[in-house]
Amino acid sequence: MSGPNAEHEPEPEPYLTVAGRASAAFEVRGSEFIGHAAAVGSTEDAEAFIESVAAEHADATHNVPAYRVRADPFREYASDDGEPSGSAGKPVLSVLSGRGLENVCVVVTRYFGGTELGVGGLVRAYSHAAKAALDSAGTRERRPQERFRAVVGYDDSGTVRGILESEGVAFDAEYGERVAFDVSVPLAEAEALCDRLRSATSDRIEF
Repeated sequence: MSGPNAEHEPEPEPYLTVAGRASAAFEVRGSEFIGHAAAVGSTEDAEAFIESVAAEHADATHNVPAYRVRADPFREYASDDGEPSGSAGKPVLSVLSGRGLENVCVVVTRYFGGTELGVGGLVRAYSHAAKAALDSAGTRERRPQERFRAVVGYDDSGTVRGILESEGVAFDAEYGERVAFDVSVPLAEAEALCDRLRSATSDRIEF
């Protein structure tokens, strides 16, 4: 959690990511390329998106992934998925970094059409597929988020849920012996929200 002087710390810079999931397809000399883009919140989210695209296009010749994630430490990843080294994953990742996008994952699916494109042709095609998917998805500015888990008894769960809903923050609730709320909130607002939850539950909440 943020320290007690969090209100005096500079607010973390917002960052650019994609506004939603999108796909875009085109053909180059018989080969079909389909770019898929999605916003992701973690490397696990990125891997899950890559797996979902690979499962949907299991009959494709290649499913080339790349992502940039604001983790600790910052993570960048790309794979050529069987294409010649440097001809696929790196160009896709270069498009992401060139646009300054973070917390984003792109997978480019290729159905081979029988004509070799050469390394230069592949670089152009994979770059174009990534750009087309990102253009289709659009961009949005987001503020860095802090995630935490808040656990309360059932008597306090309605109060906590009401506060989280009124604040408009993202959360999931898990009901067991007690109620656990997994909360995602802009970093600059996390301390005040926790203080409000503590006060509303007379400190019966665990973070």
